[in-house]
Amino acid sequence: MRITKKNKITLLILLVIFIIYLYNILPSVISWGPSSNYENVSVRTTVNVTQAYPEIINITCNNGASVTLNAGTTYTLICLVQIRDYNGGNTINSTNGTFYYYLNESSDPDDNNVHYTNTSCTENSTNGYYTNWTCAFSVWYYANNGTWEANITVKDDYNLTAKDYTTVTIDPLYALNVTPVIDFGNRAVGDTTPPIPANITNFGNMDINVSVYGFGGNNEVTGAGLAMICEVRNITLPNERYDLSSATPYDSMTPITGAATHITGLTIPQQT
Repeated sequence: MRITKKNKITLLILLVIFIIYLYNILPSVISWGPSSNYENVSVRTTVNVTQAYPEIINITCNNGASVTLNAGTTYTLICLVQIRDYNGGNTINSTNGTFYYYLNESSDPDDNNVHYTNTSCTENSTNGYYTNWTCAFSVWYYANNGTWEANITVKDDYNLTAKDYTTVTIDPLYALNVTPVIDFGNRAVGDTTPPIPANITNFGNMDINVSVYGFGGNNEVTGAGLAMICEVRNITLPNERYDLSSATPYDSMTPITGAATHITGLTIPQQT
C-alpha cells in the first residue's frame, strides 16, 4: 500500500497522542526526569545499654605529696579512688590495690622493701553513678626511697573491671636508734673496764655511715675535752675509747675526740 504524505502526518499525530497517553497513564514506566513516587520516612531507633564497664576517674595518694616515712615503724599511706559506673556506683563490689617500687611489678609477691598489697579497700561514699573508695597501705620505714606506683583494680556486680595507677615518691629517711646509756658500772681509780657494747640500728631507708665525738655532761661547750664530769675531778676524752671488735685490747682502741670522726668500716645498711 502506498503511504501518502497525508497518511504520514496522520500516523505521526497518532504516535504523539499514544506517547502522551503512556506518559500520563504509566508514569512509573516512563520518566523524563525525577519521579515524584517517593516520600520521607522517619524511623525511631532505640538501644538498651547494660553492663557498662566501670571507670577509675582519679587516684590520689597522700594528698598528692611525697611520703616521709616514720622512723622505726610504719607509715599509713592513704590512696583515694574515684570511680564511675553507669550501672550505678553501688554496683562496685570490690576494690583492691598494690603499691610497689617502680622497678617491680604489680604481680610480684609482697616485700616490705618494694611491694605491698591491699585486697580489702573500703567504700567511703556513693552518689548516683559515682563512688569513692579508700585503699590504705602500711609502709615500713625501710621501704626503698624513690618512685613507687599505686595500682588500683575495681570490679562491679557484672564482674567487669577497670585498672589504673598513679605514682608516689618516697623520700630518703636517715634515722638511727642508739643505745641511750653506756653504763661502765662501779670502778676503782685506775681501773679499765671491759668492753661495753653499744647497739646502733638503722631506722631509715638509707645506708648510714657513722661518726662519733664526745663531750662531758649535757653541754658541748662546758664539757669540751671531757668524757665525763664527776663530783670530784673529771675523766678526759682520750680515756674513753671505742672499737668495732670487743676482742680489741683497750690500748689498741681509738680514743674519742671532740670532733666528729668517721668510723672506718662501719656502715649501717638499710634493712632488707
